[in-house]
Amino acid sequence: MTPALIVALPFLGAVLPAVLIRLGRTPAALGTALPTLAALALLLAAAPAVLAGGSIATRLAWLPALGLNADFRLDGLGLLFAGLILGIGLLIILYARFYLAPRDPMGRFYSYLLMFQGAMLGIVLSDNLLLLLVFWELTSLSSFLLIGYWSHLPEGRQGARMALAVTGGGGLAMIAGMLILGSIAGTHDLSQILTQREAIQASPLYLPALLLILAGAFTKSAQFPFHFWLPHAMAAPTPVSAYLHSATMVKAGIFLMARLWPVLAGTPEWFWIVTTTGLVTMILAATIAMFKDDLKALLAFSTVSHLGLITMLLGFGTRAAATVAVFHILNHATFKAALFMVAGIVDHSAHTRDLRRLGGLRHLMPLTFAIALLAALSMAGIPPLNGFLSKELMLEEAAHTAWLTPWAMGALATLGAAISVGYSFRLLAQGFLGPRRSDYPHPPHDPGPGLWAAPGILVLLVVLIGLFPMASAAWLVDIAAGAVTGQPVAVEIGHWHGTGAPALWMSLAAIGGGLLLLGLYRPLRAAWDRAPRPEAKRLFDAATDALTRLSRHVTEGLHDGAFGRSVTLAVLAIAAAALWAFLGQGHSPGTRAPLPADPVTVTIWAVMLAAALATPALHRNRVVALILTGVTGLLIAPLFMLFSAPDLALTQVAVEVVTILLMLLALHFLPKQTPAESRPARRLRDATVAAIAGLGIGALAWAMLTREAAFPPISAFHLAQSKPGAGGTNAVNTIIVDFRGYDTFGEIIVLGIAALVIFALAQALLRSPAVTRRLRAWPRAKESGDRHPMMLVVATRLLLPMAMLVGIYIYLRGHNLPGGGFVAGLVFAIAYLMQYMASGYDWTHARQRYDHHALIGAGVLTALLAGTGAWAFGLPFLTSGYSYIHLWPLEEFELASAAIFDLGVFLCVLGAVLLALASLSRLALKTGEPVNLRAYDTEDSP
Repeated sequence: MTPALIVALPFLGAVLPAVLIRLGRTPAALGTALPTLAALALLLAAAPAVLAGGSIATRLAWLPALGLNADFRLDGLGLLFAGLILGIGLLIILYARFYLAPRDPMGRFYSYLLMFQGAMLGIVLSDNLLLLLVFWELTSLSSFLLIGYWSHLPEGRQGARMALAVTGGGGLAMIAGMLILGSIAGTHDLSQILTQREAIQASPLYLPALLLILAGAFTKSAQFPFHFWLPHAMAAPTPVSAYLHSATMVKAGIFLMARLWPVLAGTPEWFWIVTTTGLVTMILAATIAMFKDDLKALLAFSTVSHLGLITMLLGFGTRAAATVAVFHILNHATFKAALFMVAGIVDHSAHTRDLRRLGGLRHLMPLTFAIALLAALSMAGIPPLNGFLSKELMLEEAAHTAWLTPWAMGALATLGAAISVGYSFRLLAQGFLGPRRSDYPHPPHDPGPGLWAAPGILVLLVVLIGLFPMASAAWLVDIAAGAVTGQPVAVEIGHWHGTGAPALWMSLAAIGGGLLLLGLYRPLRAAWDRAPRPEAKRLFDAATDALTRLSRHVTEGLHDGAFGRSVTLAVLAIAAAALWAFLGQGHSPGTRAPLPADPVTVTIWAVMLAAALATPALHRNRVVALILTGVTGLLIAPLFMLFSAPDLALTQVAVEVVTILLMLLALHFLPKQTPAESRPARRLRDATVAAIAGLGIGALAWAMLTREAAFPPISAFHLAQSKPGAGGTNAVNTIIVDFRGYDTFGEIIVLGIAALVIFALAQALLRSPAVTRRLRAWPRAKESGDRHPMMLVVATRLLLPMAMLVGIYIYLRGHNLPGGGFVAGLVFAIAYLMQYMASGYDWTHARQRYDHHALIGAGVLTALLAGTGAWAFGLPFLTSGYSYIHLWPLEEFELASAAIFDLGVFLCVLGAVLLALASLSRLALKTGEPVNLRAYDTEDSP
């Protein structure tokens, strides 16, 4: 359970900061650190087994028929990434505690952070493709909340939308690619997929899968041409920027390429696509970073450049290059997170991040300068820091990789490294070196330990890994690179490789080139400003505006507000598609003879037909139309009985009664007569379309009923397994609460949401002064003096306990005979509805002991507990169990866990109906409807 628990802890802990913020900012920060620290402790406890060459797996069957299981696996690569996510996450929590202003809602920030942390852990520890996709999309959604945290800033909102649009679009492409990959491998289990390299690369679907998966990886890791979204995410608070750009979101695409490297890498398609994309991104983003004046923008584009470097290394397709990529992932996380925190410290202190307004900070902020110096030199690849080590190894690999020409890759990699040196030195020279200035927006000063401790710890790692790479990092790189390549790795990391190593001369050229770029910065900047170049953000905005205009044009053309037109187009399109399918192939006559029609059935059919035809003819009188609709609905029940479906008949009657009663309340807010709005020609058109639809559905039903099923029906399985598999003889009920319990669980949630939406709409209407005035002016017809007849009151009082007994009986017998929680909930609801009708809303509601919202919540939670209880016995979610109990003096009876789930259904149905009723009744009271003081009050009562 360790990997699953590591993933679950941040999600479970996300509620802590939201609650603890009431006690203060420090308790909220501690509440955020607690689940992160607990997850890190579990990770460290599991680390020895992974470092010994093993892996730890957790496998929970979720939806095994779809291949979607909650499978998690901790191996070397997962250990590296999970360690970065949790370790840097702890430092971010500390940093954010002192960075965020008192006016910033810190509890909400920490909750978003933990949700994002959990989603990232889910990605790196998932051992199922479909589960990985779930967490992948969760990172997009939670990062949207983090990037747009300062929602009062337009750039924050725009950056969040851009990130969601780009990464979400790439995620959709990746979903298709993953499904293709799973189809090729015949499984969605990552552990098994990674063993099928030959089969996957030999498949004709390899290239489509590769392109779609890389689209998701490139968009998430901001690779060209999707590089533009990441710098605009800088509108987020600096703790978010440091976390996203060092260890989490932008590394997700890198992780995906590394995880699938054993089965996707090593082909010409992989080499040319991945290597070229990484190389172009590295050089282009580094060039843009060289000329950025905002500290965070410079660091953002430098992140894109370094991600391109890692992508390029993975694209080489060799074990050595993949090992270097893993090493640079670790190094980049340390120095880049530190640099982003330094940028936040400078902004926090000097009130600006603009390099043109900085300079001389080493005199005023010596501690911050020391941290920035070490981190920036590591980013530039200056010995003996850790960035130098991975840069040297990268240049060595590039020198031995042929791309277009034998020397092109080495030359271009050196160029990218030189530009990296240039912008790193520029950050130091223009930000910290030089004389003091007298025009800072705010007097700069070193912060307290709350802000410098986190980047200080990271810089210590920069130095430690740089000076002692074999002792401090090689063991972790070995196990992580082994998980990437699928073979044991023993990396040798050193500072000196001799004068014969190409990397030595390439590195010297890069440092010299970087110094030259810094020296020529002014003329180069002038040329850069004059040069015409496409602005990615402008192109993105133009593309989104064009798509918005196109969608608006199409929407307004097809959906112009005329409901009849929309329905007509939809019905005709469906009918045309059905006719095309019908005429597209031959048909044989049906082999199943129709049942004989008895007089009762013919009578029911004739009455239904008459009611259905009378409804459009008399629809202008709304009450009559509702009664005719109810007649049609109620007469369907005996037809269900005719076809041996008593459960459906019982449910149909209950649903129809509840619906009619609620609709009668709703009609109170509508005129009695529907005005004539349609011309005869339009009514003829509508009648023709309705006839086409009705005759088409009738023909389809006839064709299905008179022919044998194309496939063996699943009903035979349900009937055979109802008793042994679910412990009940009522197959309908066992389907609802056991075989298809997941569907039912989703349906009661939707039902509860619908009731809450009705309540929210009523609340909004009641709070609107204009609506309140209109309701109070609503014309009320003259009523009888006996507003609530005594006979009705007495009858409903007597019927209430009897109806409840019937409901309980229907609930208890539902597992073996027609009934169940859904019908029982409707029976209870009808009993309550009758009380409301007999004595009025206020009189009845005052005697209601339980809140309707609580009933819905209790129902959903009860059903959830019934489903998760199966996990305690190692069974899939919502698997029911049963046993037979004999208690004297009772006969033997059955106890089934499905009854608990059915209780949840009962509570949710009852709460939803009563909440909808309460919402309509509260609106009715605003119209001036008198309120009963006693059960039998009349208009003349005091």
